Amino acid sequence: MTTVTLITGDGIGPEIAEAARRCIDATGSDIKWELAEAGVDIMAKTGTPLPQTTIDSVRKNGVGLKAPITTPVGTGFRSINVFLRQELELYACLRPCKSYKGVRSRYSNIDLVIVRENTEDLYAGIEFEKGKDDTIELINWLNKHNKRKIGNDAGISIKPISVKGTEKIVRFAFEYARKNKRKKVTSVHKANIMKYTDGLWLEISREIAKKYSDIEFEDRIVDNMCMQLIQKPELYDVLVLPNLYGDILSDLCAGLVGGLGVAPGANIGDKGAIFEATHGSAPKYAGQNKVNPCALILSGVLLLRHIGKITEADKLEKAVADVIAQGKDVTYDMKADRNDPTAVGTSQMADAIIKKIKS
Repeated sequence: MTTVTLITGDGIGPEIAEAARRCIDATGSDIKWELAEAGVDIMAKTGTPLPQTTIDSVRKNGVGLKAPITTPVGTGFRSINVFLRQELELYACLRPCKSYKGVRSRYSNIDLVIVRENTEDLYAGIEFEKGKDDTIELINWLNKHNKRKIGNDAGISIKPISVKGTEKIVRFAFEYARKNKRKKVTSVHKANIMKYTDGLWLEISREIAKKYSDIEFEDRIVDNMCMQLIQKPELYDVLVLPNLYGDILSDLCAGLVGGLGVAPGANIGDKGAIFEATHGSAPKYAGQNKVNPCALILSGVLLLRHIGKITEADKLEKAVADVIAQGKDVTYDMKADRNDPTAVGTSQMADAIIKKIKS
């Protein structure tokens, strides 16, 4: 038996967490769930959006399934998702983007994997607020050492990219490609402009690639990569990217396969892993039994594969794919007409998936 921390989140989180748990249990995976909380709901009760007990649970168990958690825009507490990745050293964000028959999209037969570095770059959280004493001190220092001058009304974010961090994530991408019989890794960057950060990223990517002669390697500038993915996504396979680009392109690739409703994710480190849907907490739909649970259920597929439950993972993914393809017991967003009265709720779609698993 494997013990897995289940972080129920906020907004729609508890509903889709329950749906995912029931579907995973239906595969006979023999998982013991340890419930944990995080988000705005628990903050109202305890004064913190991320209790230490939740962090300790994931550390102890080494694996967690996390429902969405609200991140305030511009104000409020910092992203719990980012904090968890940094605190638990989950340096690799894995986001497969795969076409499923029955999901509306302009594209078909998409099968891409985003490998995003999780701990560095502009998401490292090294920021200096406009007008603060330490910000003015930093600006004064920068103005002394740089021809380009920064005004005292600026906020500052720092973009660290290290040799060690780049080596780990690029190696992860190649090892994933090799293990999953993928043929190519593309390193994405902006080294033509940011020569000391993205330039370092590209240099290290090329060095690591030499050790994997069985896998094709290439690099692309990030803006060109966006265009390439829209024009000819079939040319690409595994993409490895710094943190910010990885965040943006994972949503772009999710759009190629029909949206965030079918976009699973994993955050993996040397000592643990957290699996999560790519989409947010959609608080306006909380408690309505309305939203699509597939992204978190498919994240459960990744979790099962991670802990060696391959048969159970394949069984769960096939059940999800079959229900989507049939198009009968699906939520409103997966209907041709979003106002279709035959759309089912979150729990009922999970029921249909469980029925397929057991059939």
